[in-house]
Amino acid sequence: VSWLFNPARSEITSLDSGNIDDILNNADVALVNFYAHWCRFSQMLHPIFEEASNVIKEEYPDKNQVVFARVDCDQHSDIAQRYRISKYPTLKLFRNGMMMKREYRGQRSVTAIADYIRQQKSNPIREVQDLEEISSLDRSRRNIIGYFEQKDSDNYRTFERVANILHDDCVFLSAFGAISKAERFSGDNVIYKPPGENAPDMVYLGSLTNFDLIYAWTQDKCVPLVREITFENGEELTEEGLPFLILFHMKDDLESLEKFQQEVARQLIGEKGTINFLHADCDKFRHPLLHIQKTPADCPVIAIDSFRHMYVFPDFSDLSIPGKLKQFVLDLHSGKLHREFHHGPDPTDVAPGQPIQDLASSPPESSFQKLAPSEHRYTLLREKDEL
Repeated sequence: VSWLFNPARSEITSLDSGNIDDILNNADVALVNFYAHWCRFSQMLHPIFEEASNVIKEEYPDKNQVVFARVDCDQHSDIAQRYRISKYPTLKLFRNGMMMKREYRGQRSVTAIADYIRQQKSNPIREVQDLEEISSLDRSRRNIIGYFEQKDSDNYRTFERVANILHDDCVFLSAFGAISKAERFSGDNVIYKPPGENAPDMVYLGSLTNFDLIYAWTQDKCVPLVREITFENGEELTEEGLPFLILFHMKDDLESLEKFQQEVARQLIGEKGTINFLHADCDKFRHPLLHIQKTPADCPVIAIDSFRHMYVFPDFSDLSIPGKLKQFVLDLHSGKLHREFHHGPDPTDVAPGQPIQDLASSPPESSFQKLAPSEHRYTLLREKDEL
């Protein structure tokens, strides 16, 4: 009768290059464990992950509602590289094949993982019962409101998919039938209410059944072009895998932040997706400033962190020179910044100013790559060194 005391082992789906797209694309929610056999933390997580899967499958028996899967990153390094996995174990959440930018960082326990999945399965959209509720919204938040004739419609299902992905970045609300009629003068309607009491609404004008279009529009509204980096979200941002263009400014120096935001929008909108645009509090991030031989007294300062080295924009006052900031980013992508720090200005170039240290030495090392390492996860090199 020993089986009475030993719960059945869950069949965790093993992903490889042949099945990963099909399995993840057909899963409403998938939690994927990226692991390495030699990693002792991976070994510790396996039975916990399996038992959490058992618990959740009792509640969501449909195989496509929730999928627990795993990837052996030693055997499938191509998949690990595709999803920028550098620490083991890493738990990533997927929705309909799309990887969420926030990975699971909760406790590694059956209860915590099961609760996390229940939370992910909860409805991300609050249904409005009276349009008066709209007037009392928290205008410090970004609000997306959908007005639909009926809930059982392709328009609402597309809206729901978008909300499932972006609910951490925006508040999503919906109204139906007679309640929403006043806002449906030309059919179902989706609007964005940006932060600020007097900020004007913006209306989505595309097809409500075209997921790609409405997702792109909503993401643009929900995720600011220039985001603040903090100690709480630092590791999250590094895991997006893009280098940082950072404005270091004093917290009350909103003028410099506004100038930076304007120039990023003017010069670098085409670079979105190749680099993350961020701003940081000089007082809180004194240590990264020391890496580039700066102090809060030098702020505002603009720098690039490539995750290998940091490079300083020559002079904040040059920010408004047409194309100057864009060229700084292009010089990162071309390798010019790294090359010039080692060997001096290219022969055909006019030196843009003295570098922050001797040309013969290397540029400062990245200070954000290991901003908030998890105590439960080790990098590949650290783990192997200990073994």
